[in-house]
Amino acid sequence: MPQVSTPAPTRDAYLVGLIGSGIGPSLSPALHQREADRQGLRYLYRLIDIDRVGVGPEAVGDLVRAARDLGFDGLNITHPCKQLVIDHLDALAPGAAALGAVNTVVFEDGRAVGHNTDVTGFAASFARGLPDVPLERVVQLGAGGAGAAVAHAMLTLGAEHVTVVDAMADRAAGLATALDRHFGAGRAAAATPDALPALLGRADGVVHATPTGMAAHPGLPFAAELLHPGLWVAEVVYRPLETELLRTARALGCATLDGGGMAVFQAADAFRLFTGREADATRMLADIAELAGVAGAAR
Repeated sequence: MPQVSTPAPTRDAYLVGLIGSGIGPSLSPALHQREADRQGLRYLYRLIDIDRVGVGPEAVGDLVRAARDLGFDGLNITHPCKQLVIDHLDALAPGAAALGAVNTVVFEDGRAVGHNTDVTGFAASFARGLPDVPLERVVQLGAGGAGAAVAHAMLTLGAEHVTVVDAMADRAAGLATALDRHFGAGRAAAATPDALPALLGRADGVVHATPTGMAAHPGLPFAAELLHPGLWVAEVVYRPLETELLRTARALGCATLDGGGMAVFQAADAFRLFTGREADATRMLADIAELAGVAGAAR
């Protein structure tokens, strides 16, 4: 994804937030604030949970406008608002426009500009955590905002073919068509969950990019018996770091990747967009391991 230039830092105080559903357990505030503290910044990160506010995802535009009017410097955007927010922004960075999904909004001179740091975040995490796995046939579950980013990342990393599986057939087909347009014909296909037994039986790996497994959406995204030891499993969910999917896959001997790395690397990129300062991803990886461990012990 093309890099978006970031202005040089001129301030030491920032107000940012996160808009999404069921985001109470999010570790994003702590990740951002710990790094800001190390850099000597005054940094306030607020959660704007649409469930607690009592509005639907379609209200994301009103929330973005309110945040801008209240003096926020930027916002992270998560499920289920990453695609809905686009119609309410003044401009999109090239990567966000190509994806059709936004996870970071920066307020610049009264304008709301959408970015996406999920692609680079997942790519960096995957290259670090599963560097030598085969990438001939990849199955991805989920075609929403995170799914679009992850599929782009997988093809950028060298996956020969990605099959996007989603219960909403039109959404999966739309993403597959967009991927073929961007990466070349025949690089992607769409399927519905009933095809998973056949797909996973011959796949090299599976990427899970739906909310299933989150603290608010526990469980497995597909039947456990579809997993087998020759399959690598990459997770987007990071709270908890060890989802039921990863725990089940690891017990079978699958190589696995949790969602913590993606959360850290996309947060580091968002921190740069908000502040103009580079974040130390290595320190943030240690942060998320500690934070997730403490959170897990508290459950």
